[in-house]
Amino acid sequence: MNSLAARAATSQALSEPASADRRALIQAVRSVDTAGLFGADKELTFVRDFATQTTVARIIDKETGDVVAQVPPEDILQMAEEVNGS
Repeated sequence: MNSLAARAATSQALSEPASADRRALIQAVRSVDTAGLFGADKELTFVRDFATQTTVARIIDKETGDVVAQVPPEDILQMAEEVNGS
């Protein structure tokens, strides 16, 4: 499988001690990407927003790299950053 999300998750997992939860998450992301639940040209990724320390789920267009959808949305992350920063 050539999923960017799976490769990133696997790479991160190899650099940190493995846990059952992390392995389960990696497998779940691979399953979603393999099944094409978001379309053959999209993939599910997870990133960490450093400003808010929040995990962000994104659906990425594989061809362009554009973010198609994100949870939580960028405006919510910005509001959380402002609240935490003051």
